[in-house]
Amino acid sequence: MAIGRIPEPGTGIPESIVDAKGDLVTATAADTPARLAVGTNEQRLVADSGEATGLKYVADTTNYAIAAKGDLLVGTAADTLDKLSVGTNGHTLVADSNESLGVKWQAPAAGGGLTLLSTTTLSGSSTTISSISGSYKNLRVFISGAYNSTSSNFSMRINGDTGNNYFRELQVMNSGTQANERGSALSAINIGVLDTSTNYNEISQGLLYFPEYTNSLDKYVFVNTVGKGGAGIYQKNGIAGYDTSSAITSLTFFPGDGGTFSGGSILIYGES
Repeated sequence: MAIGRIPEPGTGIPESIVDAKGDLVTATAADTPARLAVGTNEQRLVADSGEATGLKYVADTTNYAIAAKGDLLVGTAADTLDKLSVGTNGHTLVADSNESLGVKWQAPAAGGGLTLLSTTTLSGSSTTISSISGSYKNLRVFISGAYNSTSSNFSMRINGDTGNNYFRELQVMNSGTQANERGSALSAINIGVLDTSTNYNEISQGLLYFPEYTNSLDKYVFVNTVGKGGAGIYQKNGIAGYDTSSAITSLTFFPGDGGTFSGGSILIYGES
């Protein structure tokens, strides 16, 4: 039978060092055991050299912050966590410095990134759409069913500027014949043609696309229009521009060769 070694008197950790369920035996120095009382429910044990035992219990913020499926942990400051409750189905997470958490759930822009800003009926000798929001990255302008009291160029000015600050580089197709429209130092941009016809295949329609319309550089517009002008059906494609560092805030449409709008509308969309 093996004979075990009998501990020397005064050695070993006495059972009396622990007083309650969950107590831990730690140390405060070499050969110096100590009791660390159990923490509060849901607390966790962490190292802390400032404590006598080198350990302490702290609140488990990551555990208590989460209250429901989909909740996210977000930092609100250095070493500070908080909860962002799950958003509504289909919402997306976006940064927002005005929020206490710095982020928020938000419904995506309508139409897959396009938001309708205005719908305006063309009338009179000119139609101006002002107070265009600067909260978007790009603008899309749809021309729908425009016609005039007489055949005319379909012209546009930006921000009410009547000076010679416009330029264009357009290709024009008329019944299979192609021509170019080039020019600089223009007082307006001819974006298409207008006629008196109300036939669905002859009224003026198209798209104007303004990329980065609020930046501090020259503004460009991509033109793609079609319409009847006199004896022919004209399609215009290309690029035009406006020499300014200001954001685009208004658009004015008018028959460049006189007359008054008889119908049609302009729809402006902001693109996120």
